[in-house]
Amino acid sequence: MTPDTDRRSSLRAEVAACTRILNMEGLIDYSGHVSARLPDGSGIVIQCYDDPRSGVTPDGLLICDMDGHLVEGSAGKAPPREVFIHTEVLATRPEVHAVGHFHPEIATIFSIVKDTGLAAVKNHAARWADGIPVHPDPGHINTPAAGRALAATLGSCNAALIRAHGVVLLAESVPALLVDSVHFEENAQAFWRAAAIGAVDPLSDAELAAFTRRFDRAKHVAKLWKYYVDRAIEREVVPPEWLGYTQPGL
Repeated sequence: MTPDTDRRSSLRAEVAACTRILNMEGLIDYSGHVSARLPDGSGIVIQCYDDPRSGVTPDGLLICDMDGHLVEGSAGKAPPREVFIHTEVLATRPEVHAVGHFHPEIATIFSIVKDTGLAAVKNHAARWADGIPVHPDPGHINTPAAGRALAATLGSCNAALIRAHGVVLLAESVPALLVDSVHFEENAQAFWRAAAIGAVDPLSDAELAAFTRRFDRAKHVAKLWKYYVDRAIEREVVPPEWLGYTQPGL
């Protein structure tokens, strides 16, 4: 097995595990999808349109090119209709290697509230210190043009809300995307709960910068990826052999 083939195999396992874990955590339900850029940059790994998110498998994932066309996969299977979220965003952001789109209830609410944008109120939301723009079109991102418009809304940011629709998150790896997905909804829930008590005082630019200077993102991602994978294995949501585990905790 060549290094490229081996990495493709590990990406398939990561995307399938991430999808099942996000389903386990209530962030992805009957809809939503995770993608990973192929090692050679020629396309993406992504799930099929209609496969249950709770049952995604590495072998059942598809390979699409950067135009969203199916390159490799089971006969009769098609990519998600919003595959262009992934291809068009990745085309404009070479530093990004994983993209997620899903519909968390609380975070999405912030896309329809006037004069109250979603801001960082928990320390790990420093990931989005550059802002969380709202894409104004609530429709499905089911054409290349719609994908390019979303990428323009994102700009250099690592997250966007799609009005009355859902969220898009960008990360450097699939494990990092999982961690960001959890933190994104946690931050939205904290904001929502704080607003029920009184006026919300989001973290300042100086506070976010200070947190980021002392934060080791790589170690944090590794720690939380292990935590969620271990829990998924214990609950028999993810088979341990997908990720080279012999038993939980190893």
